[in-house]
Amino acid sequence: MPVVTLYFNHLKTLLEKNLTEEQIKEALPYLGLDLEEAGEGFVRVEYNPNRPDYSTDVGIARGLNGLLGFNSGTPKYSIIMGGTRVIVDQSVIPLRPQIVCLKVRGLHFDDESIRQLISMQEDLHAGIGRKRRRVSIGIHNFDVVDPPFHYVAAPPSFRFPPLGYTEPMTMAEILEKTEQGKTYGHIVKEFSNYPLITDANGKVLSFPPIINGERTRVSAATKNLFIDVTGTDLRAVGDALTIVASFLHDTGGKLETVSVDYPHASLATPNMSPFEMPVNVETVNRLLGLDLSSDEIIQCLGKCRITAMKRGNSIVASVPRYRTDMLHQVDIVEEVAIGYGIQNFTATTPSSYSAGGYDKGLKIMSRVEDVLVGLGLVEAVNLTLISEEAIAKTSGGKGKASLKVDDPKSMEHEVLRDNLLPSLLMVLARNVHEEYPQRVFEVTKVFQQDPQHPYVITEEPQVAAVMAHSEANFTEAKSLLSALLKQAFNTKCSTSSKPHPSLCPGRSASVKISNTTLGFVGEIRPEVLREFQLRTPVAAFQVNIGKLIEDELGRK
Repeated sequence: MPVVTLYFNHLKTLLEKNLTEEQIKEALPYLGLDLEEAGEGFVRVEYNPNRPDYSTDVGIARGLNGLLGFNSGTPKYSIIMGGTRVIVDQSVIPLRPQIVCLKVRGLHFDDESIRQLISMQEDLHAGIGRKRRRVSIGIHNFDVVDPPFHYVAAPPSFRFPPLGYTEPMTMAEILEKTEQGKTYGHIVKEFSNYPLITDANGKVLSFPPIINGERTRVSAATKNLFIDVTGTDLRAVGDALTIVASFLHDTGGKLETVSVDYPHASLATPNMSPFEMPVNVETVNRLLGLDLSSDEIIQCLGKCRITAMKRGNSIVASVPRYRTDMLHQVDIVEEVAIGYGIQNFTATTPSSYSAGGYDKGLKIMSRVEDVLVGLGLVEAVNLTLISEEAIAKTSGGKGKASLKVDDPKSMEHEVLRDNLLPSLLMVLARNVHEEYPQRVFEVTKVFQQDPQHPYVITEEPQVAAVMAHSEANFTEAKSLLSALLKQAFNTKCSTSSKPHPSLCPGRSASVKISNTTLGFVGEIRPEVLREFQLRTPVAAFQVNIGKLIEDELGRK
């Protein structure tokens, strides 16, 4: 989860009334923020990625001003029609087709404002931007360039000084030599030409989504900004721009639209107009267990910076454009709950006095966990969703997930896991700074698509473990697996050599129990280790224990 650092001295200047540090800390959790750390003069808070407007103290102050009753309703944004143009060349459409822009005048930046702006930019890249593949943001000093601007495709041999460098480099060299090029170059390397934004004189603003030009570097002395947001999805680039625009407006900037001239159409961006969402009073009260009137619901929404009004039998909310998380009337209900005050809900006693109990299958899985802990392994608890990139890394680029999430909010959570190995390798990758040996396991269910019935999803309990140290090998992995099966199920396994995309040839085997193949064991391929930046040998096993659990339950 993303974290933002709030400095009280700066945050207090954004609040409509004076609050003490303790009052601010007490109020923050009621916005849905988790306090991570409190120090002398600052606090670090974790926010949900679906609220990127909370990635700065400006956005959080906007929420606090509403929740505490200092302001109410949808913020109004002044934006004038500007004369700046961006001309989109047909050549860039197949590469990165979408671009929206903004001009901001009259800014008075300090170091903290710049830090917050850059932090928000990177959080947007990671969330909405899908690590810049879907959206990337360029922030430029408008006073050193001359419009109109041109969004074109340029050859890899085109040269300009990238941000942080004084000497020109070719675009191909930028991908190979700069940190940004090495990290994000894969997004454009498949193309023969690359996206480029220049001014009327051919001076470079940006090589999206990789790096800006050095010429348009932003500093505390910068008064006027030009913002470009490029990507592959028009809705997503528009969402990102409105969040940046709302931040810059609330820090004192004067917003101007930019005309983006595509080959066959023109857009004036950004669009800061709120959008309407209806909600039924009965639905609000049914989901929250309350008995609120229409006026009370409207008052609750106002505290969440959403203006609402009665229209027939419904309430229509005028949602700020920066609220990209508002997708369904249930989201409006959640805002009513926040405005009502989570602390004001009263606990109720369940109507049934029936006593619950452990599922018998889960009790067996818990026994498997206990055995592995007893064998000296450490348990990992990973999310059910994982990235397609992690699956591809684990299988040497050959693995593909079948159970994808529609419109995922993060690249880290794109697909349902069909095996546990990628997650465990990611655990090792995040802990390369810790001492070795590292032996980690996970026991949970994975998800498979029924080949005979594509709309039927099955859940299978699996156990997997990885061992990382200088002498990790096939023998260690098989020994631990054999010990686990003996102690947890009083059974044995046999292994036979079999290739596996994640395992070294000649040091991989299938695992059979009662003549049924239920998993694999072996040593991880060096190329897979490199993908996860692991520098020690890793051995692993994975077994589907669903049949073993069924057999045991059948005997009872």
